Amino acid sequence: MEHTLFPGHIAVMGGGSWATALAKLLLQNCDTITWYMRRDDRIEDFKRLHHNPAYLTDVNFDIERINFSSDINDVCTVADTLLLVMPSPYFKDHIDKINVDISGKAIVSAVKGIVPDSNQLITDYMIERFGVSREKTLVISGPCHAEEVALDRPAYLTIGCDDLSHAEQFATTLNGKHNHTITSSDVDGIEYAAVLKNVYAIAAGIIHGMKIGDNMTAILISNAIREMERFLDAVSPRPRQICDSVYLGDLLVTAYSRFSRNHNFGSMIGRGYSVKAARMEMEQTAEGYYGAKCITDINARYDVDMPILNAVYSILYKGVSAARAFAAIGRLMD
Repeated sequence: MEHTLFPGHIAVMGGGSWATALAKLLLQNCDTITWYMRRDDRIEDFKRLHHNPAYLTDVNFDIERINFSSDINDVCTVADTLLLVMPSPYFKDHIDKINVDISGKAIVSAVKGIVPDSNQLITDYMIERFGVSREKTLVISGPCHAEEVALDRPAYLTIGCDDLSHAEQFATTLNGKHNHTITSSDVDGIEYAAVLKNVYAIAAGIIHGMKIGDNMTAILISNAIREMERFLDAVSPRPRQICDSVYLGDLLVTAYSRFSRNHNFGSMIGRGYSVKAARMEMEQTAEGYYGAKCITDINARYDVDMPILNAVYSILYKGVSAARAFAAIGRLMD
């Protein structure tokens, strides 16, 4: 049996803005990619328009270099590496349709969330559910907004893998004039941080919407990074520098940027929207809404002191007013 060198032929699994941005980066270095999208009508529009009809519509693609398919099993058969880029709430709806053997494939998760119900990391779920190798299971995280990739602004990605040689090899598919990559072996820490930064971005957005001010936002973020560090040290104890870009940098850009859907979601709540109304108003998924519950459930086992997480959870799931929740945690932050 002939073995394909890693990463081989890459399939992008998902049709949103982050998937579109990563596809753009891949095609700077790869001759062709396969692209899984759930909807055939979306694929036909993409082929006709030469851009994603729903996300990052200013990014044009050479359609001849993309093999589109709405059949997830065909995609999994032809690809050597599966780049997962779907929102976490719908992750299992897609992935559990796979009925071909993917145990020998490489898996790269760019999902910024946790598997619903089981509260597993995406990489752990793929290893347990499909028998893929941990050494060929990677993660991608920021700081990197899809919208800024579309605008050719400088971006930094961290590629995580237990096998650093695989992280370095995959990084070559994403490096470019405007994009830079860093490698890390802290797979679990990167995945958990990507979830938590969305929760804290909702908190920052609430403060913005309430017009509490930049001073309070700075205090919130400085406390949030310490809270993140406490949680990571509890669930995945290992040496790490919490001020590295994949932790603090990704938190900052998600908390402050106008491109951050989690910040914008929180801002609506701070301005008086109900949680239900804010969710309905959002055109894209605010991952932090789901992340707040997942991390709260996980933390029930670890009992880490996480007042910011608890405040966001109480607002989103218990109907506590933003003013009351933030008045309570304001006394706990320094």
